[in-house]
Amino acid sequence: MTNKPNLSFWQIWNMCFGFLGIQFGFALQNSNVSRIFQTLGASVDDIPVLWIAAPLTGLVVQPIVGYLSDRTWTRLGRRRPYFLVGAIAATLALIAMPNSSALWIAAGLLWILDASINISMEPFRAFVGDQLPTAQRPSGYAMQSFFIGTGSIIASLLPWLLAQFGVANVAAAGAVPDTVKYSFYLGAVVLFGAILWTVLSTREYPPEVLRDSSDTPAADAAASRDTSRATTADLLWLIVGIAIAAAVWHFKIDKQLYLLAGMIAAYGLLQLIAGAMRTHNILTDIVGDLRAMPQTMRQLAVVQFFSWFALFAMWIYTTSAVTEVHFATKDAASAAYNEGANWVGVLFAAYNGFAAGAAILIAPMTRRLGLRLTHLVNLALGGLGLLSFLFIRDPHWLIASTVGIGFAWASILSIPYALLSDSVPAQKMGVYMGIFNFFIVIPQLLAASVLGFLLKTFFGGAPMAALAIGGVSLILAGVCTLRVRETA
Repeated sequence: MTNKPNLSFWQIWNMCFGFLGIQFGFALQNSNVSRIFQTLGASVDDIPVLWIAAPLTGLVVQPIVGYLSDRTWTRLGRRRPYFLVGAIAATLALIAMPNSSALWIAAGLLWILDASINISMEPFRAFVGDQLPTAQRPSGYAMQSFFIGTGSIIASLLPWLLAQFGVANVAAAGAVPDTVKYSFYLGAVVLFGAILWTVLSTREYPPEVLRDSSDTPAADAAASRDTSRATTADLLWLIVGIAIAAAVWHFKIDKQLYLLAGMIAAYGLLQLIAGAMRTHNILTDIVGDLRAMPQTMRQLAVVQFFSWFALFAMWIYTTSAVTEVHFATKDAASAAYNEGANWVGVLFAAYNGFAAGAAILIAPMTRRLGLRLTHLVNLALGGLGLLSFLFIRDPHWLIASTVGIGFAWASILSIPYALLSDSVPAQKMGVYMGIFNFFIVIPQLLAASVLGFLLKTFFGGAPMAALAIGGVSLILAGVCTLRVRETA
């Protein structure tokens, strides 16, 4: 057994620098896609369903890419080939997205963009676990959070900045403004360049070195648990999903709930298919690892659920909430709406800026408070920040709300991965990081399926209510962190 050597600051910098580009793409997506959808004619009620593409592609892509990258070894290493392939596809999608001529084209490009970014992003999480000894992993994930914050600041600000330099911020009805188009073009350049930097400036340990390393636990027998038999629980999941779909159809409930039914039924069906197979393949291996995941990962799943439900609510409803409440308009073609949408970009840049600063503070916070208490404090600050949107009426003061959101965002992007990477075997780091993404994606899919229904049924369709729900959800996530077992 060997210990991995500590890496220098600049080595960690280089291995995390690609996240600057990845988050540049994500930030442009998060702060502008709802705007593009509304510009192309989507109603506020349609936005959650149109956003399904983003989490659904992650649900499918990340565990597969993680599984494959665990088993890959090329001249570029095991993770870096996926960085590069994802970067090329995401660059092309960023160039095409703002030129969409119809709503269905924009929705399709969101699928491609999100899938491509996920192909690059998932191996980056495992890359830190591969390369760093246990003691340096919190610093590595905090460095990723720093680049995520930095990339998001610039990307979220771009439409507003370009407008200040005289680029047209209003276009004809059904056309995307030039401020958004040029932002996506610049984003394509940054995304590809940053990921290429990491690919060319880093190296990877070969599989045999990782296998012999003492920094991560070895795979145990439970990780190869037999999945050859279907269980009653698997069949029950399928039946419940079908029953919910039948109820939605019979009682003519909001059609978005079909997504919830489909998720439940699909989970049961995949488990049944894997149980019926008699040979090992990618499906049976992933299902087996899912069933045998470490206890720490199961505990973190609840924390991730409430955290990412809140984030998705914020990403898809902040533009509608702020333009409606603080800029008094629902007309996506009006100057007031586009001014408000640009201000949302500023707010997103602000919370990412505060996240970059918070990322620097997370390492000393964890040394003093531990990982769990640090995460609890940061998530509670984020929840209070989202709830404050209900009471602030001057849009400029919303900057203060983003301080807490920034601390929560930095914590979400680092601490769960530090807790997780210490509990999974090195040879399964990629697939478990991909499976861990289930607990990021599932709450987003749930949010897409139920938030529209909840807002219409209980809140008169007011998008601001979604931010309040998100604030409560973040606080619940913080409380649930106390249940997570922390490695000494």
